[in-house]
Amino acid sequence: MQRNLLLLLFIHISFAVFSQNSEMAIKLVDAETNLPVTDATVFISKSKQTLLSNVEGIVTFELRGASNIQISHSSYSTITVRSSTLKEKVTVLYLKNTVNDLDEIIVTKVHPQKILKDLVESSIKKLTVPARLKVYSREFFKKDGTYLYFNDGLMNFQIFGKDKNFKNTILVEQNRSYGLINEEMSSDVLGYNLNDIMQNYYNFKYLNPILESKAKKDYDFILKAYSGNSDYNVMFVTPLDTEVGLLDDFKIVYDRKKKVIIEVSSSISPNALAGVKEKTSVGSKNIYKSFYKNIYRLENSEYYLVSSKEEIGFERIDKNKKTDIEVRNYFVTTNFSNHNYTYKDSEVFKEKTLYNKKNTILTDYWNVSGLTATNEELAIIGKLEEKVD
Repeated sequence: MQRNLLLLLFIHISFAVFSQNSEMAIKLVDAETNLPVTDATVFISKSKQTLLSNVEGIVTFELRGASNIQISHSSYSTITVRSSTLKEKVTVLYLKNTVNDLDEIIVTKVHPQKILKDLVESSIKKLTVPARLKVYSREFFKKDGTYLYFNDGLMNFQIFGKDKNFKNTILVEQNRSYGLINEEMSSDVLGYNLNDIMQNYYNFKYLNPILESKAKKDYDFILKAYSGNSDYNVMFVTPLDTEVGLLDDFKIVYDRKKKVIIEVSSSISPNALAGVKEKTSVGSKNIYKSFYKNIYRLENSEYYLVSSKEEIGFERIDKNKKTDIEVRNYFVTTNFSNHNYTYKDSEVFKEKTLYNKKNTILTDYWNVSGLTATNEELAIIGKLEEKVD
């Protein structure tokens, strides 16, 4: 009898210990420069949760029990640590930069654009569909230097279809919005259109400008070996003629063996920006900043979007004045599954943005969102929240 009681007591204590969620924080730093490493993917093996380091290199999460934690970045050596080794309030981990600016240029008989077209086609076919992505979305809106609006939300995207006919349904678990937008602001500048954003990312739509036939005349395509990973190559695509218009610089990192895109980013070419004449007609926009970056994860047979970051800044010409507008969006897949979720049609979110959706806050979901807010962002959110209260 006493032995049974001791056994039950041991089981109870063990369950109590392992059922407690431990809050952990990691700061990722470049081993040579001591600068924070942003956009590193942190994968928690036990919970299959994916997180992304912010601009301060910080990642925070809750963990029940012990787990391996894999940290990867296209420019750094991948490392795996055991959660039990994270003893500090904020554990600093140093990553080794593996990128060499003198990477060897690859000369091929096939034009790099053809390689890119084949790569996009192969990537689209290998994306895991159907799939369920639990996504955390965050958006900041600034007008004339002042932050006026913020929203974030935790959503489930069920992706189905194939090739270029991807579709999705969306269920919003929780969301919040703070701040007010003047009526004169059009809704088209308020971030993502949530009902087609996944189709765009899964079709690699943002690469369309450099996939067109005429792009060979407008852009220079350079293919290099990638010292960051021996399995990867990197393609740089830059505008040739600064007078053609507002063209972007592109960077595509891909797995040359498995023929899938790992990372794609673009930003306005500084040379193109310098050569563009300022527009003066009412209603026109003078773009001075445009950036986006997508990261995809390939793990065994699973291939899916991990994160997206988009920023745009432009000066809008209004009657008798100019209005400066900046929008910054984040999109992070915190959990991936190839199983469908069940839902009622009335539960499906069909709006373009979370802007007009009533706040639904059940938990502090943003603390385990996959993307930790920086101190600056927390201050912005807090100030906007105070105005609502």
